[in-house]
Amino acid sequence: MNQYILVLDCGATTLRAVAVGMKGEILAISALPNAPRLQSGCEDCLIWDLDEIWNKFLQIIPKVRSQVNGKIAAVTVTTFGADGTTVKKDGTLTYPVISWQCSRMTNWAKKIATLISPREIFRLTGYQVIPFNTIIKLLWMRENVPEALDEADAYMMMPGLLSYKLCGEMSIDYPSASTTMMIDIQTKKWSERLLSLVGLDETFFPPFLPSGGVIGRITEKVSSETGIPLGIPVIAAGHDTQFALIGSMADQSEMVLSSGTWEIAAIRILEYRDSERAFETGIMTEFDAVDGLWDPQMLMMAGGVVEWVRRNFFADIKDRSDIYSLMIDNAREIEPGSGGVIVVPSFMPSGPNKPYETQGTILGLGLTTDRSQVYRAALEGLSFQLKQAVKAFYETFSFEPTAVRVVGGGSKNHLWNQIRADVLGLPVITTSCEEGTVLGAALFAMVGSGIARSIEEAKKMVEISTRVWEPSENWPYYQKLYEEYEKLPLFLASHYRNKI
Repeated sequence: MNQYILVLDCGATTLRAVAVGMKGEILAISALPNAPRLQSGCEDCLIWDLDEIWNKFLQIIPKVRSQVNGKIAAVTVTTFGADGTTVKKDGTLTYPVISWQCSRMTNWAKKIATLISPREIFRLTGYQVIPFNTIIKLLWMRENVPEALDEADAYMMMPGLLSYKLCGEMSIDYPSASTTMMIDIQTKKWSERLLSLVGLDETFFPPFLPSGGVIGRITEKVSSETGIPLGIPVIAAGHDTQFALIGSMADQSEMVLSSGTWEIAAIRILEYRDSERAFETGIMTEFDAVDGLWDPQMLMMAGGVVEWVRRNFFADIKDRSDIYSLMIDNAREIEPGSGGVIVVPSFMPSGPNKPYETQGTILGLGLTTDRSQVYRAALEGLSFQLKQAVKAFYETFSFEPTAVRVVGGGSKNHLWNQIRADVLGLPVITTSCEEGTVLGAALFAMVGSGIARSIEEAKKMVEISTRVWEPSENWPYYQKLYEEYEKLPLFLASHYRNKI
């Protein structure tokens, strides 16, 4: 009987159970929507309902199993970073999981800068101060719900919380830990200085487990609820970005772009280096899923911008199954430059425009502007943003990519891929496995379950094809447009810094 890996992928908009074969092929997928919900008694507070998320996984796991004729070799979990919560020894939450989308942290991101400088935080952790950083949530909890911390025995990130549901063992993986803004990026140990800000020490966190390590085994309860055989190993994965890097099948000369709600441009380096330029340009560094590597990356809003355009300009189209195809087809008929419309996609305080405090902006609107121009301008603006990231990596690490590998939902948009190639002047590569994050997590589960002896060996088992978008005749024109776009953040800075 053929074996497969069951990957539980917890995304901000979709929950998926995915069966991955030993050649990297996607055998089956079952999905349900996901979204944060308002927290009772807390105005505008957004949380993840962990019980709701888990109950949805209990629905989709049997559906995946029913579609596959094979044996589960291992189960693993991958999800977004930064989010987690406090738990008792039996896994009971002492406070809900605060979502990275929650606005309650905005002022607390400013408060932490009064306790320790953002530059020092960056030196220690490799991380920029962003409102959804884990330590900022803990600061808020210490001030507003101290009992949640006092009553708890541990803090777990989202991958650990979901893995606990599967096997009853607490864990924290290195990739997820590096998103907390509390871990020393050079020593791979908790920073005493940062933990002291929230009155905690390293004993409050489960022992570190490398990606590919065995957390525990499927419990009898989970087995009866899902049909997963009792005792199947649960393998540590973690923060989805790192697994997109692995699943892209890129070599270290290529940049990887994980394109979903967020777009994360990342490279892999052999040595971490603190850099003033990296700090200034908004680069963050996390631990690679492979020990001994670091992942400098630029975090940018991407699919969230596209969804905003859909929601506000294409709301009259009710058929969600065809709406994006329609948007893409119409935008393909628009000339490069979108009729003078420019979208600056700084919808969140991150990415290359963060130092300018720029917010999302649309310029060049006229009475004849139509929604397809706005949509194409959004794709162009997101591609200009990506070029800013490429430039920042070169200035900081002397890294000049030979190509860009795109994985995730954004890799499916062929028009966007071509615009990326034209703006960057580089080949843009996608693979036949569009589920790069899932594949990367599955490869580590193959190692953890003993199917492969190393990630290199697991990757050699994979059989996937690639598609390449080369820069077209539009490349020179886009270079001129980028030169103009590059001036905008500084131009807009005075407006956003001085607005009432």
